[in-house]
Amino acid sequence: MPLHWWGICALALLLVIAFIINILFYRRLNRRMKLFESSSITLQTFMSGHQLDTLLQENIQKLIDQEQEINRIDTRLSKAEIKLRASVDRAELIRFRAFENVGSDLSFAFALLNQEGSGVVLSSIHNREEARVYAKPVKEGISTYSLTGEEKEVIDRAMLGQKI
Repeated sequence: MPLHWWGICALALLLVIAFIINILFYRRLNRRMKLFESSSITLQTFMSGHQLDTLLQENIQKLIDQEQEINRIDTRLSKAEIKLRASVDRAELIRFRAFENVGSDLSFAFALLNQEGSGVVLSSIHNREEARVYAKPVKEGISTYSLTGEEKEVIDRAMLGQKI
């Protein structure tokens, strides 16, 4: 047999092998496609029988409802925070002896402040014959009236409270 016939036989054998490999790959591809189709059906249908798209729609609606509820709560919370900042939430009291001839520390300074440090400081000066009470407005920890050392100290202590 001449050499070119051996070449044609080898080429024919290679074509047959390539054809067989092609058929094997095709069959493997078909099996994988069938497996994928069956798994996609199981992904779309759960044990309870619900479809994936209906479950997603229900969850999306729940999420929308929750976002609306959060917005309502945020509005209410903002109003409450504004009211809380304006209300008195810091109180401090210092008792002291105003005069040496008075037996006990019956005088006092009392500060009532809000979050911004605004409010009032009350002072009571007690001696043997009488007691006097003074009220001085405070804004941002400072009063436009002159303050005693005890009043300044009680305001400073009240200002140390935690802010919201």
